[in-house]
Order: sequence, then C-alpha cells, then structure tokens
Amino acid sequence: MVTTSPTSQQETYTKIPTLKLLLWLAMVSMVMMFAGLTSGYIVRQAESNWQVFELPSIFYVSTALLLLSSISIQFAFMGVKKNNFPQLRIGLLVTLGLGLGFAFTQFMSWSALVQNGIFFTGNPSGSFLYVLTGLHLAHLVGGIIFLMYVSTRSIQGKYTSGNYLPVELCTIFWHFLDGLWLYLFIFLLMTR
Repeated sequence: MVTTSPTSQQETYTKIPTLKLLLWLAMVSMVMMFAGLTSGYIVRQAESNWQVFELPSIFYVSTALLLLSSISIQFAFMGVKKNNFPQLRIGLLVTLGLGLGFAFTQFMSWSALVQNGIFFTGNPSGSFLYVLTGLHLAHLVGGIIFLMYVSTRSIQGKYTSGNYLPVELCTIFWHFLDGLWLYLFIFLLMTR
C-alpha cells in the first residue's frame, strides 16, 4: 500500500486547495457582515438625530496607502511564481510597511474625529463610522499578522514557484481587504 503525505497545497475533492476554500468562505461571511452594517447605516440615517460631518482628510491618505499595498503584494506574488525571491521579499515587506501605515492613519483619523467632537458614543452617525472603520482595521490587523508570517517564511526560503499557497492566500486576502476598504470609503463619501 502506497501512502502519500499531505502537501501544503492539499486539495479537496473539488480540486480547490482546502485553505483557499476556507478563505473564500471567510471572505463571504465578512462581505455579509459589512453589507448588513452598511444597510443598517442607510436605514438609521433616514431617521432623525443623524449628525452630518465631514470625513477626516487623512482617510484619503489611508486609501492611497492601501491601494499602493495592493500593487506591492501583487508584485510579491508575481515574484514567487517566477522564483524571484528578492522580488517576493521586497514586495511582502513593502506591503507590510504600507499596511502598518494604513493602521497608523486610521488612528490619526479617529483622533481627528475626536478633535471635531465626533465620538463613538453619542450620535449614531459617529458610532457607525467607528464601527465600520474599526472592524475593517481589525480584519486588516489579522491580515498584517498573516503577512508577517508569510514574510518571515519567505525570508527563510520556504516558498518556490511550486509551493506558494500561503503567499497566494495572503495576496487574495490582502486584495479583498483593499476592495473592502474602497467600498467602505466610497460608501461613506456618498452617504454624507
């Protein structure tokens, strides 16, 4: 009897790697959560007691950082597929730096909101803004932790063009987080 050991890219009977399938299911649940929150935002906005205020301009910087990070992680992913390990490492580290920059600018945005008298408690418009951006940041922190893991393993030389599923999963999730932020940012701009 011949036995095979499971690989890092072990597939289910659907020929889709199990971890990729789980990631897609997690992302679908996140989409549903944010769809529910933005729907609640619209419904609550139609009622009385809704304070209108401008978004802090630092949100534009946050958005630019996240868009740039999508480019850098795609650069890293293309590098691993070509066995270009310096490109992989540089792309991952730049993405990590941009992700940390995004997190920092989110805290700066919240500080600007507080300076303008917009708090988490009080008016529902401020509460919704903090919840939407805070939940996105929480997911991004998860992405940063995963990115740190993948970056460390790339520095250790663990990935090749034949074995790069963690890099691919990290890339998919990072692009998802970028797309989710763009949706939230445009939504918040349009519903002011």
